[in-house]
Order: sequence, then C-alpha cells, then structure tokens
Amino acid sequence: MNKVLLVGRLVRDPELKHIESNGREVCNFTVAVNRNFINAKGEREADFVPVVVWGKTAELVCNYMKKGRLLSISGRLQIRSYETKDGNRKYVTEVIGEEVLFLDSKKESAS
Repeated sequence: MNKVLLVGRLVRDPELKHIESNGREVCNFTVAVNRNFINAKGEREADFVPVVVWGKTAELVCNYMKKGRLLSISGRLQIRSYETKDGNRKYVTEVIGEEVLFLDSKKESAS
C-alpha cells in the first residue's frame, strides 16, 4: 500500500501551470511538516515535502492557499528519475496529492 498523510504549512505560495499537451493543470508546492520531537538544541525540526496536485484540486490550492497556510494532504509517494543534460541520473521524491483539506482560515493565518 502506498498512502501518505501530511499536515503542515505552505513554505511559499503554490505555483499553477497549464500542461499544453494534455490541457490539465498542475500545482507544485512545498509543505513544512513538524517532527514529533525536539532536538538536542531544544528546537523543533521539520521536513520540507514537495507536493504535486492535478486538475481541479490544483486550481483550488493555487487560488485559495498562500504561504504559511495550514493544510492536510493525503496521497501517494512517487519516486521518479530523469537524466540531466550532462548525462547524470537525478531522482525526485514527491507526494502526489489526491485530497487536500484547508485547515485554517485566512484570519487565523494572518495573525
């Protein structure tokens, strides 16, 4: 089973792109997800997870979510690879979001 559930805050404003070859919308964003422990320096650590959503969900996220907003994403983990111009193999790990829930209001995120 490949299932991911994240709750975190947007690191920056999401980006919406239109794919001309198939006419679909895609939205890329990064979510900061706090870890459940505090390190030796007394600081809470976070993971920065790249997320991709498609179609109507992509439009909604890009229209209504901004940097700092809290959201929940459920989806699947995807690991893909590609070859760079200089012939090196690069690997990308990302979450393909299937469902996104907005967890705070604009008023809450502004304070």
